[in-house]
Amino acid sequence: MLLLGPLLAAMVVAGYPFRRRIYAFACAALFAPPLAEDERTVYFSYRPTIDPFTVSALGLRGGGASDTARVLALAALEEHDNALLVIPRSDAISLFGLSEDELLDESATDLFIPGNLDAALAYLETELAIRQGTEGSPRRLLLVADCEDEAERIRRLVTQYPGGVSAVLLGEWPAEQATVNEDGSVVLPPDFTGCLPRRLPAMSRREARDRLHAAIDAQRPTKPTYARRSSRR
Repeated sequence: MLLLGPLLAAMVVAGYPFRRRIYAFACAALFAPPLAEDERTVYFSYRPTIDPFTVSALGLRGGGASDTARVLALAALEEHDNALLVIPRSDAISLFGLSEDELLDESATDLFIPGNLDAALAYLETELAIRQGTEGSPRRLLLVADCEDEAERIRRLVTQYPGGVSAVLLGEWPAEQATVNEDGSVVLPPDFTGCLPRRLPAMSRREARDRLHAAIDAQRPTKPTYARRSSRR
């Protein structure tokens, strides 16, 4: 019993630095200054299951339209093994914050960044025409772009090849559009019921760019490593 008192006192003293660290971390979390939008790092977030191929042409509008376009584009890359994301350079810059020459020489198998929307549509038209009459399960094609002045051309493409290509469209899409508010809440037209969750997570350009590069890195084949032979005899 005589030894128990000093032992307990030593345990309390030893635990003091640990308690102090916990208190310091708690104070830092409570009183740290807020970060700018692109500096925030979210470690835990709700990400509902999203299928960007549910409808042939999905127009987006509202304060959360760009975030939703990013989420859908990344869903094609991260969650679908047999898909190809086609996104014009201008949209890759505006949505993912890429530079003019970033990923120019990239050979990612699931991503194609043509110079502009005309080149993207020309590629899709050629690819879909070649596929006609072929057997098997071809890769699903997803176009993510501002429709600019090519709305009628895009409409003809998705109508002519139902199930062959899907499009997520920003800008002045003349058909029905889903409205995504800044808080992530989604308002869908009647024909699109169920194609998107009622609420979508926000996604900054910085986070989207990081995930885009991570998806590309995951597609690169790993080079075999060989043990070096010893030069000693």
